[in-house]
Amino acid sequence: MPKNKFQFAQDVDAGLKSNPKYLSSKYFYDEKGDILFQQIMNLEEYYLTRSEYETFTLHKEEWHDTFSKGVDRFNLIEFGAGDAYKTKVLLNHFVDKNANFNYIPIDISGNVLDFLHKKLAQEIPKLSVTPIQADYFKAFDNIKQSSNSRNIILFLGSNIGNFTPSVAIDFFGKLKSKCGPNDYVLIGVDQKKDPNKILAAYNDSKGVTESFNKNVLVRINKELGGNFEPDNFIFFPTYNPLSGEVRSYLVSKSNQSVFIKALNNSYSIKAFESIFTEISKKYSLDEISKLADNTGFEVVNHYTDSKNRFINTLWKPKS
Repeated sequence: MPKNKFQFAQDVDAGLKSNPKYLSSKYFYDEKGDILFQQIMNLEEYYLTRSEYETFTLHKEEWHDTFSKGVDRFNLIEFGAGDAYKTKVLLNHFVDKNANFNYIPIDISGNVLDFLHKKLAQEIPKLSVTPIQADYFKAFDNIKQSSNSRNIILFLGSNIGNFTPSVAIDFFGKLKSKCGPNDYVLIGVDQKKDPNKILAAYNDSKGVTESFNKNVLVRINKELGGNFEPDNFIFFPTYNPLSGEVRSYLVSKSNQSVFIKALNNSYSIKAFESIFTEISKKYSLDEISKLADNTGFEVVNHYTDSKNRFINTLWKPKS
């Protein structure tokens, strides 16, 4: 069994044996999942992409000056690049300004990176691009940094929201240990706001987010020989305004038994038992500053869109 498939199988086994059950949202993504996520970003209810895009448009000049100041060149490293829709605002602007930089998109999806690389070659032919398909930190370790240069790490699209608070501390603490004193981290963070608007972004009227969550079941069937029936599950997202967490679940409509050939095992799921699939945490400004401080960073500045819905927060390592 290939390594990636083996890990997928082991994670599914652990999640379905757990109480309560869970399946990791990273397994939403395959070729179909990538397409579904692109559709989500274009949904009317999903304000996050539009807000961050506007923020990039408003602040691209200031970021160019900040990233370029005092160094000969810089690496623009994007964790979870996707289609780089928002990042292209910076890429085009930096190329127009003749900035000396290399764009390094990192993603776990080879499909996404292949498509992105071809697209960028067509759209921004002068751009230097080095795609890396790998875990974020493994990829980061392999990036060579020349003297008098800096790394700019982009962690956009509210990807930080997919972490529980403890995982966020571990992640950024580890990132801090790999950063040089001149490096910056630019993070996309969705703010706490009207709970109804937040919940609508994760429970769209067209059912695209539901299909995205259920794609993990489709992948288990296709890749691991499972016999899940996705229609036997209710998609149910919730939002807690105190914790700022959207949590999504697949709730079984009836008692059912699912067999997965690759694991040679059956899993019993009771009527109305839940499988936890995804978290998306929203932050207050105080929470952002506290997270930076607790992980060895300091906030340089917060940047927002015209409606103050979404923040891009710029951090640097504490001196």
